[in-house]
Amino acid sequence: MDISFLLLIGGALVGLWLFLYIFPINLWITALFSGVRVNLFELVLMRFRKVPPKLIVNSMIMAFKAGLKEITMPLLETHYLANGNLTSVIKALVVADKANLSLTFQQATAIDLA
Repeated sequence: MDISFLLLIGGALVGLWLFLYIFPINLWITALFSGVRVNLFELVLMRFRKVPPKLIVNSMIMAFKAGLKEITMPLLETHYLANGNLTSVIKALVVADKANLSLTFQQATAIDLA
């Protein structure tokens, strides 16, 4: 085999990996099949804002499946950037909702950050 062919294959693999890293298509498809409306461009922008898209999308899916409709991606991103624990907040909201307690997202995030 020619060395330029191997370099071309290697470059193509690195390019494909970079493309799939920047555009998390598998995460977008997961959200789509879960019923959560997520913009692929928003997932790309999350990477540049240093927010892990997987954490945000998984939290959105958990909230959506539990019936918590008031939670949005910008709220989750804001709480993450404030060094909050998203998973704990979503789980607390789900438990409070199932126990018929009135706990808003703002109250749960305030408790988490305190």
